[in-house]
Amino acid sequence: MARSAHILIENVSHRYRWGQAVVLDDISLTMEPGLSTAIVGRSGCGKSTLLQIACGMMTPSSGKVYVDGTYVDGPSPKWNLMFQEPLLYPWMTVFENASLGLRFAGRMKEAAKIVEPLLEMVGLSALRDVNVQQLSGGQQQRVALARSLAVEPTALFLDEPFSALDAITRRALQRDVLEITRRLDITLVLVTHDLDEAISMGNRVVAMTPNPGRIAAIEDTAALAGNGGQAGGEAASEDMRRRLMALIGGDADGDGQEDAEATDTTFNVEELPERAGAISAPGDPSSDDITQSKTQTAGARHA
Repeated sequence: MARSAHILIENVSHRYRWGQAVVLDDISLTMEPGLSTAIVGRSGCGKSTLLQIACGMMTPSSGKVYVDGTYVDGPSPKWNLMFQEPLLYPWMTVFENASLGLRFAGRMKEAAKIVEPLLEMVGLSALRDVNVQQLSGGQQQRVALARSLAVEPTALFLDEPFSALDAITRRALQRDVLEITRRLDITLVLVTHDLDEAISMGNRVVAMTPNPGRIAAIEDTAALAGNGGQAGGEAASEDMRRRLMALIGGDADGDGQEDAEATDTTFNVEELPERAGAISAPGDPSSDDITQSKTQTAGARHA
């Protein structure tokens, strides 16, 4: 596994079309290697737009993003994005879905060696050959996580991937994602509406305000219990939560859809290899079957 990524967002501003309102205004942010950053804000503040710009899924109107000093001008398996939905191929098994990124990169010979330990890590070894349609929502997100990790990324971007899950499954996945990314030394960037999730998962919490989207404050969670910090963390967490709530304004626990143009993840599967930043293994009949299918439930950025 390559070392974790250093991410630099430099003076990024964005509007979707000329003449429309500015969505993001002069955002500058540094994300240190191996740490986790949670981005919170009300719907419409641009946090999902910022996330997709950071991982190369969108090009900003102005400003630049660098990962380990490399200018980000498009998607890469080295900085992977997980969406709210797992976006699995429903007719494939757990192993086949988790191997998609390797398939597109022409690395299927390595799939067993790479994917099987990851399935064990996410608790799905026993379901290796089960069709994903038979899995629960939480299990499907674990498949998506394994797929994202299979290409050995240095950074993992999460766009509210736990929002549709029940509370118990959500907490389990939050804990497991943190443990796995730390074990594999991956820089983690998370967008969420949930302040408790942001505080528990982020080494830092970035609070954004809308119209246009700007960074209002950055909170460091290092002193909080449960994040490697000191005793008395519960009261400190509540104080931080109140500060963040006051900064962003209103209820941050809602499920409102943000940045509709940025979060639309439906596309024809023929786009999948290109958007995954990889190429299907030549001569593999199952790859041809994939590209010929007309389904719209694709897993592009998990690959």
